[in-house]
Amino acid sequence: MNKSELIDHIAKQADISKAAAGRALEALIGGVKSTLKKSGTVSIVGFGSFSITKRAARSGRNPRTGATIKIKSAKVPKFKPGKALKDAVN
Repeated sequence: MNKSELIDHIAKQADISKAAAGRALEALIGGVKSTLKKSGTVSIVGFGSFSITKRAARSGRNPRTGATIKIKSAKVPKFKPGKALKDAVN
């Protein structure tokens, strides 16, 4: 499912227009992004939690030349599914 299909699904399930569903989805995504940017967490009961983890600096290899390169440390988003989502999938 891509973003436009998700908007269509939201519009049908909530009985709202596609434009309103698109704005709602963008608001959700924007809220998650802004909270994670501040190193916060977003928990949606029954769905899961979004958080930020720190990835340490490490060395890697350039696949083209084989030369060793240094990869900087980075903050990366992480999603941990909730019990209800795990149960729904299984």
